[in-house]
Amino acid sequence: MSTLDQAPRTLLPTLPASGQRRRGMSLVEAFRIAAQGLIANKLRSFLTMLGIIIGVGSVIVMISLGQGVANATKESIRKMGTNVMTVVPQSMMRGGVSQGLGTQQNLKLSDVDYVKRYSPSVKSVAPEYRGSGQMKFQNQNTRTSVYGSTPEYFEIRNLPLADGKYFTDADVKAKAKVVVLGDSVRETLFGSLQAVGKHVKINGQNFKVIGVIRKRGGGGFRNADDQVTVPISTALLRLFGSEFINSMSVQAVSEGKMLAAEEEVVRAIAKAHRQQPNEEPDVRVFNQADMLETANQQSGFLTMLLAGIALVSLVVGGIGIMNIMLVSVTERTREIGVRKAIGAKRKDVLYQFLIESVTLSLAGGVIGIGTGIGVSLWMARPQDEGGFGFPMLLSPGPMIVSFCFAALVGIFFGIYPAMKASRLDPIVALRYE
Repeated sequence: MSTLDQAPRTLLPTLPASGQRRRGMSLVEAFRIAAQGLIANKLRSFLTMLGIIIGVGSVIVMISLGQGVANATKESIRKMGTNVMTVVPQSMMRGGVSQGLGTQQNLKLSDVDYVKRYSPSVKSVAPEYRGSGQMKFQNQNTRTSVYGSTPEYFEIRNLPLADGKYFTDADVKAKAKVVVLGDSVRETLFGSLQAVGKHVKINGQNFKVIGVIRKRGGGGFRNADDQVTVPISTALLRLFGSEFINSMSVQAVSEGKMLAAEEEVVRAIAKAHRQQPNEEPDVRVFNQADMLETANQQSGFLTMLLAGIALVSLVVGGIGIMNIMLVSVTERTREIGVRKAIGAKRKDVLYQFLIESVTLSLAGGVIGIGTGIGVSLWMARPQDEGGFGFPMLLSPGPMIVSFCFAALVGIFFGIYPAMKASRLDPIVALRYE
């Protein structure tokens, strides 16, 4: 007979001494008998717990990943400064259908001059054009984001140099083919080689590397490590052939002047576009608070989605527990009959099987928590150390919730088998072969 088919032994309670009134099985005794039953069938108990282990571990890993990505995105936004705004065009309508925010082509370099002239609460402003470019150096190549802007962009977006220098206003006027690399792009193309002073190709055109941005880390929104920056005139006229810019980065003189700066920017651009006072603005201004709120909403949805998917594993694990407990009731029918014949109450049998179910769930929950923590730490390790480099964020909340949910799963899916066992007629049970 295999291990999976063996029924637990030595599970009968100790008979009461003669003349003593039996009060029913204590909770401690019930846990002891439940533990004996599970230990007697180690392999079956482990396979039964496997669904709970995978479910709890998955919940912890998924929520850690969701919270880590959210935290990295929010940190990336904070690094851009608390007094920074982004100006983007409104949505373009095509066939009565909105094409999405930023699809209008209505921002020009001349609009930047209007913002500088008519916005006293604005400290500095930089135009932005975002495109995609194939970068190549010798036999190394990568595809990355290409930003076109002015020297003010690096100060507004808080992008300090690790090596070299920024391009200047003279480079912008001359449409110079110079480029400042993000750290990830530098590492991909040059590795340990010196990048400043070398020439790279962007979409087949030669550019001189004049600077490298200090490594910022993280990812998501505006990953400065995975982008390169060229003069705005070079991007518009030499690389992408456009007369419109995608957006503006605007820095207010202080955080307290953000609202005033936002209103001034909208009025200045309306003046540049010759809009009437009653017309709706054709641009949208986002400040860091708006971006953080949007990031929080998106990350919350992502975390709930990932957690919901992982919770399915817990439910499947609970179904596995109920299945095994029903098999156990069938296997131990005679034992139940003997127990009832010597005075066991209905609630004693009910508690025993329910406690076995809960013990399976709790043991699986503990192992699952350890597994989830281990997998999360491994996924957070850098790729050169054997991990994935994901921005994981472990917190006690998901561990407590998943453990409690595992206990509820054990109770919920253990009630039916326990009630079935407790309702067995002792005479019928003793005749069972």
